[in-house]
Amino acid sequence: MALLIDDTCINCDMCEPECPNQAISMGEEIYFIDPERCTECVGHYDKPTCVSVCPIDCIDVDPQRVESPDELLLKYARLTGKLDD
Repeated sequence: MALLIDDTCINCDMCEPECPNQAISMGEEIYFIDPERCTECVGHYDKPTCVSVCPIDCIDVDPQRVESPDELLLKYARLTGKLDD
């Protein structure tokens, strides 16, 4: 599943530098997560780092982008060109 940032985002700038896939960028008013690049940190970390650093818990699972752990791992491999075991 890709993650999304809801409209309670306060633009604190904590999440963007934590994303290993460069999936987070500033949108028109709040930060935005590119679902094509978001792997929920699968392949990099045990849990999504953006969620860990968000001080107001405004990052949620995107119900429109349901992906299995295997699909997220394949996306990681496509984005990085490698597949770590």
